[in-house]
Amino acid sequence: MPVRRPLIRPRRSLPFLHLMPNLVTIIGLSAGLTSIRYAIAERFDIAAALILFAALIDGLDGLLARRLNAASGFGAELDSLSDFVSFGVAPAVLVYLMALQGLAGLGWVFVLVFAICCCLRLARFNINRDVPPPPGTRAHFTGVPAPAGAGLALLPVFLGLEGLVAPAAYPLPVALYIGIVGALMISRLPTPSPKGLRISRDRVGIVLVGAAIVVGLMFTRFWLLMILGVVAYWAVLIRAAAIDRRRRTHAGEGNG
Repeated sequence: MPVRRPLIRPRRSLPFLHLMPNLVTIIGLSAGLTSIRYAIAERFDIAAALILFAALIDGLDGLLARRLNAASGFGAELDSLSDFVSFGVAPAVLVYLMALQGLAGLGWVFVLVFAICCCLRLARFNINRDVPPPPGTRAHFTGVPAPAGAGLALLPVFLGLEGLVAPAAYPLPVALYIGIVGALMISRLPTPSPKGLRISRDRVGIVLVGAAIVVGLMFTRFWLLMILGVVAYWAVLIRAAAIDRRRRTHAGEGNG
């Protein structure tokens, strides 16, 4: 006679702390959606700040989920959808309304390219989320991650808010620029991950002084700080591309 297993009923309640990761995700999603509202109202400074806020708290939900042992498939999918809105749709709409309306339909084409590239980047990340890096290599991203892509795409906005360039006067270069950023998101370029960063003990003092400079600029010339951050990240990407090309060249010579 077969043994009947007791019926396991789902719990009707769960600790509130287990909701914290999803609540943080919802906050980021709300920031991205509200950014679109302010972009339509031509408050481009608030719109850009909300996207940056969403990027600042991105990853906090995953960290909380691991610390609280509250990770779930639902939370992972919610996080991905939030990232698409905050780092794909919101930056594209902001750049379009601030700089690309002069190109009419062509400007919107590049907006679609950027947003779709962000969606593809997130889809690829989802299916490779649990794949460990190859042995002997540091943790890294494949392609530019969505939050960083949003930051790169907002460079014309930062330049305009700092008063250095009027983005609407150069719609075609801006359109081509966000198209390049979109291509970088879906590229196979290995880009640095915070998990793989290491600081030499000899450079700790430099890093701390740099942090003080960043805080000072944050409260005095915020948009200039964002411009410098984007330029620095471009330098990191160029260096990563050079290292990857050198590695591929050596691998090809070894196989030959």
